[in-house]
Amino acid sequence: METLRDILDAAALGVFPPPDGRTTVVPQASARDAGVLAFTAHSVVFTDEDPRWVHDTLAALECDPLAATMNPGFLAAFMARTGRTAETIDAMFVGSPLPGRPPLALSEIEDAEHPRITYARRRRDDVRAWTTDGGVLVAGRGIGGRLEVSLEVDEAVRHRGLGRLLLTAARHLVEEPLWAQVAPGNARSTRAFQAAGYRPVGAEALLLGGPADSPLVRRRVN
Repeated sequence: METLRDILDAAALGVFPPPDGRTTVVPQASARDAGVLAFTAHSVVFTDEDPRWVHDTLAALECDPLAATMNPGFLAAFMARTGRTAETIDAMFVGSPLPGRPPLALSEIEDAEHPRITYARRRRDDVRAWTTDGGVLVAGRGIGGRLEVSLEVDEAVRHRGLGRLLLTAARHLVEEPLWAQVAPGNARSTRAFQAAGYRPVGAEALLLGGPADSPLVRRRVN
């Protein structure tokens, strides 16, 4: 059976689910993470709920079937069914690893209680963070065990290309595809990811509030 990680690994290589207008339902890779991934004319719902409930709920919606999984009606029903919440629908970006040294000097943050690390551990496992003058880079394993990146740039040094450099540096620190979620309205971050060579591959809605939101609960990877 194809797993969530199988689908993500294939998408990172440019191999996407067939654009047939259908929805694939796969089990969650962790108790923490449930949600929806939308690719071109194909969606993936990752949940431990009954797949028949997913398909029946989608069929009952009076909307474009190609966009049904991201329809507010389905997401509201999904949240009610699972007792979870959602913050936003994000654009999914992925970047391939790069050889050689990062384009700027980075120092790893060793303080496990650093605010950026503490925040990231709510959504990811195996979190690591690096700092440079004016910015912080964070990476950890999120949806399906994939490696995800986020960053923060100080307001005083924005519009100088530091975000692009940090995101490029992240690709030099890894040996596998690096994923990111960006709110569609965040044009500044979207431009930085694209300038750093990350490719948009779809959209996602992550449902929060599962029993594994605590970092004490270990991820189950298929």
